[in-house]
Amino acid sequence: MRILVYILRSLSNGKRYIGITNDLNRRLHEHSSGITKGGQVLGRFELLHTEEYAEYSAARNREKFLKSGQGRQWLNITFGKHGPPEAGKACALR
Repeated sequence: MRILVYILRSLSNGKRYIGITNDLNRRLHEHSSGITKGGQVLGRFELLHTEEYAEYSAARNREKFLKSGQGRQWLNITFGKHGPPEAGKACALR
């Protein structure tokens, strides 16, 4: 089974959402339609990053790491700190 860890960023406030799924298209639809709590918080968003894993446990460990202090530090270095994306650089999915 293919499991994805994904990172979204809000286009309005720049906050990131880190999640895990086996169906990225379904999950993005849930976020954009407000079905999930994360979608309601993010509003319009962009997909920043995905990572694929063969086992759920490996994906879950990565998700937990990305939500940790060291993981947030890696995210800040890789994608920049929180803040609204610059105009014209983000691709909205909603």
